[in-house]
Amino acid sequence: MSIIEVKVPQLSESVSEASLLTWHKQVGQAVKEGENLIDIETDKVVLELPAIKSGVLVKIIKADGAKVGSGEVIAQIDTAAVAQVAVAAPVEASAAAPVATASAPKAQSQAAAVSPSARKMANALDVDTAGLQGSGRKGLVTKEDVLGAVQQPAPSQPMIAPVAVPAGDRPEQRVPMTRIRQRIAERLLQSQQNSAILTTFNEVNMQPVIELRNKYKEAFEKKHGVKLGFSSFFVKAVVIALQKFPIVNASVDGTDIIYHGYFDIGMAIGSERGLVVPILRDADKMSIAEIEKSIAEYAARAKVGKITMEELTGGTFSITNGGVFGSMLSTPIINPPQSAILGIHATKDRPVAENGQVVIRPMNYLALSYDHRIIDGREAVQFLVTIKEVLEEFSARVLLDL
Repeated sequence: MSIIEVKVPQLSESVSEASLLTWHKQVGQAVKEGENLIDIETDKVVLELPAIKSGVLVKIIKADGAKVGSGEVIAQIDTAAVAQVAVAAPVEASAAAPVATASAPKAQSQAAAVSPSARKMANALDVDTAGLQGSGRKGLVTKEDVLGAVQQPAPSQPMIAPVAVPAGDRPEQRVPMTRIRQRIAERLLQSQQNSAILTTFNEVNMQPVIELRNKYKEAFEKKHGVKLGFSSFFVKAVVIALQKFPIVNASVDGTDIIYHGYFDIGMAIGSERGLVVPILRDADKMSIAEIEKSIAEYAARAKVGKITMEELTGGTFSITNGGVFGSMLSTPIINPPQSAILGIHATKDRPVAENGQVVIRPMNYLALSYDHRIIDGREAVQFLVTIKEVLEEFSARVLLDL
């Protein structure tokens, strides 16, 4: 026997422990090098733990739902079992050789029909590109085709059975929070307790943005290979406003104010497992197309729990869009250590006054929650007004790179 240990990977400095989700292999089953053995949930992301060697899983030391730390041994693999299985392999391979040879040209054709960026994304999302219908030139499979194929449910919660509480005809269940849900609760309480949060509101006429999008969305998608949504407009408007009011992009550290000379925008994404806020780093240097591609990729990966810790770390300002769920108005909570967050809501046709006349316009109510310890009301209001003005006066050729 040649036993190797399966250990929990090194977690980030801010993560003290993690939870094991469901084992994908059982004792006695063969495993291949690189094959995912189990998903490990931290308070930020779900990590896959691949086998470092092929062999047979001979022992599971930590069961589903167990709490573990960096470097902890959770299972054992017998790598000698590979040699025992491999004795018969040459015969089987020889018998199958004619079939493999016949199918080789087809495999090469499939590989050639997938763009490099699409293949990279497919590998990250575990999407089989062989069955995808390419929408690119000459049937080329693009990143958008891969994103559209992601229909898997989110990773399962830790396999801890709910505890039924007998109560006659009024039954209840006690279900442990996932680690991510616990972390969300901690962060929200931290924000409420450590910040002086106020919220200011404004409304924006989305008609110019809607008309701009409708006019250029086909040309935009044809050139950039991604659909033109609305989130990128808000990101661009936020960056312009942050450049004008740098205090909103700052954070508090004890009795110091840290002014960030960069613009890392967090985009809140809801999933079945909870809210995650991946970061658009250096958003001021990103084009509308780059923003749209990044948001679409983050959304797809959040759905299958494959956003990395690094992609969730940092951020100088956040945007949350309750409008996708139908929210008309809300007061978003700041994501510490940031000092402000923009809440976007559902765009609805509403009567408004223009030049003494009542007209119907697609209006969106914006909410800016800010830390009053360092941001005064005047700056907060002017910051939100700037976002409103930018959205109502977008320049198509400059921002859409057409």
